Amino acid sequence: MKDVSQFDEGLDKNEANHVPLSPLSFIRRAAAVYSDRTAVISGDTQFTWQQTYARCCQLASVLKSFDIARGDTVAALLPNVPTMYEAHFGVPMVGAVLNAINIRLDPATVAFILDHSRARLLLADPEFADVVEKALGQMEGAPPIIINVPDATQGRQPPISELDYETLLAQQPETPAWALPGDEWDAIALGYTSGTTGNPKGVVTHHRGAYLNAVSNVLSWSLPARVTYLWTLPMFHCNGWCFPWTLAAIGGTSVCLRRVDPSLILQLIRQHRVSHYCGAPIVHAMIADAALAAGETFEHPVAGLIAGAPPPASVFERMEKIGVELTHVYGLTETYGPATVCPKQYDWVDQSLEERVRLNGRQGVTYPLEEDVTVLDPDTMEPVPADGQTMGEIMFRGNIVMKGYLRNPEATEKAFAGGWFHSGDLAVVEPDGYIKIRDRSKDVIISGGENISSLEVEEVVQRHPEVELAAVVAMKDEKWGEVPAAFVQLRSDSALTEEALIAFCRDKISGFKVPKTVIFGTLPTTSTGKIQKFLLRKQLDDGLSA
Repeated sequence: MKDVSQFDEGLDKNEANHVPLSPLSFIRRAAAVYSDRTAVISGDTQFTWQQTYARCCQLASVLKSFDIARGDTVAALLPNVPTMYEAHFGVPMVGAVLNAINIRLDPATVAFILDHSRARLLLADPEFADVVEKALGQMEGAPPIIINVPDATQGRQPPISELDYETLLAQQPETPAWALPGDEWDAIALGYTSGTTGNPKGVVTHHRGAYLNAVSNVLSWSLPARVTYLWTLPMFHCNGWCFPWTLAAIGGTSVCLRRVDPSLILQLIRQHRVSHYCGAPIVHAMIADAALAAGETFEHPVAGLIAGAPPPASVFERMEKIGVELTHVYGLTETYGPATVCPKQYDWVDQSLEERVRLNGRQGVTYPLEEDVTVLDPDTMEPVPADGQTMGEIMFRGNIVMKGYLRNPEATEKAFAGGWFHSGDLAVVEPDGYIKIRDRSKDVIISGGENISSLEVEEVVQRHPEVELAAVVAMKDEKWGEVPAAFVQLRSDSALTEEALIAFCRDKISGFKVPKTVIFGTLPTTSTGKIQKFLLRKQLDDGLSA
């Protein structure tokens, strides 16, 4: 029997000394401390922190009126608008789980997500009326309640539902009527990731992890007391890398951006003196190109987080020229977004531009509040030497790792084998301890920050009756980082063209998943019939590019 320490005896957890960690506490404090400070800007609309808190509470009351409660899923098909920000607080206030759906998905995938998540209610922007209508028609289960969420910046739009978001909010009191979760392990959000299978997996995250990663963002980026943050990163991506909660923690200001428009981004950065933003390499590249073309540099400090496909060195170089300081982070949906960071050492400033670009282009080290990130041999589970040569798999352990995959015990068990979360990304550890990705063990293509399952695309390509065999791999692209390239072996009597096959795919999957190039020929296979994708990648590296 374990001895009771003198520091335990009679010193129990109680309501005075132990409270579940939840990012909901951040907005309550922001409303009290920064009540008149601007919290959200969207076009000509602005809300203070007190107003934003009140609107979140009203949203929670609306959800209660529809009998939404603990364990229910509330889905959102919204761009970066105030309602999407409010949903990150209003939904968990009633114990429900927020499922922010990628607005670029096709109706079939949206239908699968709504079914699999058992969504009770859907907040939807009128722009996506066609997708929603088709998705509802393909659902197998009961359709969710649909609430129309118009965007004032878009003018008058035909409503997607008779239930109007602003009307419903106005019917509810602004007084808070919620409590922190009874258990910080309760789910707060559900995000779907394609992985390497056709159907996406539902990643379940919890209040504790959201709280800790929100604070980890502050620490890793050294965020000051006053931050004006531009939403170039979609809030449907890993809940905006937890930044909705981060901004509440520091009383920062969110500037909403419905879609990535480089000219508008430059205007908003100047107009609101934006200090921080996040995005995939393509977003930073578009901003740099637009600024350089206009002969602009920023007159005030601007910082950006970059993640997604390994960024080209030219992106770091161009951003430095226009006055943006980039910090490289890395993570997955399963780790709440960024879980490693490449912190700059003091002596890097003395290095050449080429060397600074190389150093900053690495995935880096453990995020401040992630317990551990390491590179292990996936067979022996032993750490690889820090020699910059020996490859292993990046693995995570800590409070900023998902609960698991929704109703998918087999995938969950595989992901956590050996007591670590397996990322599927292959990397080396350099002598200074920084991690550098070399390859991916999963055939996931990261295009403009979007994950594309190569197997899903292959399945669609192979639906064409004239296709005998197909393989899809990532091809480097100056604009998107990576794009899908399809290698196709046709039936002997086929005269199928590249244009016709691309058009065939475009009718069946989301546009960003459609192969950008099709290469016809006999595919290399092993004696057992397995396609040797490494030879296809080599073929691309040896001469083919987008």
